[in-house]
Amino acid sequence: MWNKERAIKNLLPVIKRIAEDLVHTLPPNVEVEDLIQEGILAALSAFERYDPSRASFTTFVMKRVRGAMYDYLRKIDWMPRNLRKSVKLVEKVIHESEGFPSDEELARRTGLEVREVIRAKNEMMRRQLLMIDAFDEEPTLKVEGPDEKAYREILKEEIKKAIEKLSHKERLALSLRFEKELSLKEIARVLGVSESRVSQIVSLALLKIKKEVMGDDQAG
Repeated sequence: MWNKERAIKNLLPVIKRIAEDLVHTLPPNVEVEDLIQEGILAALSAFERYDPSRASFTTFVMKRVRGAMYDYLRKIDWMPRNLRKSVKLVEKVIHESEGFPSDEELARRTGLEVREVIRAKNEMMRRQLLMIDAFDEEPTLKVEGPDEKAYREILKEEIKKAIEKLSHKERLALSLRFEKELSLKEIARVLGVSESRVSQIVSLALLKIKKEVMGDDQAG
């Protein structure tokens, strides 16, 4: 039998790291303790639904922990309208560029301040990360219709093909981020680059995947 308290205690440092990584650029009114609490509740709920034959316990729980934190942010609707507009502007310029423009270049082409560009990029990456997680998420309901199941399988296959088209460094960054659950700071140490550069690599890789899977019309 699983020991629930021990399992959750062992996962607590990871839950805290996810919350701290997520809250890094959010407004002061979003408390990291609230995100951690949401993560713990999600972990407890996941413990009751865990099926050892389907996935490892840590993988199963961490997806639901991250999802619960995003659900919480959506519920409190923390993001102001001007930030939503900034995200769209920055994402549009990046899509129209050959590579990944510097923050200064993005600021010049969007008319935003550099600090607004950085904040928009961080939010953009969170949205894309959530999209990838959602495609890989197991359905909540036991019963899944054949059309939905087929659609999910097609999406997963398209994502896999899109990932194969990425550069080695982009694939490695995504692997460290999604599979190994490393923070941006930890990935920076592995790759030997700055934390901001890791953010650029991950953001650009996710944008490429999104564009490949959803097409230009859905890119923004």
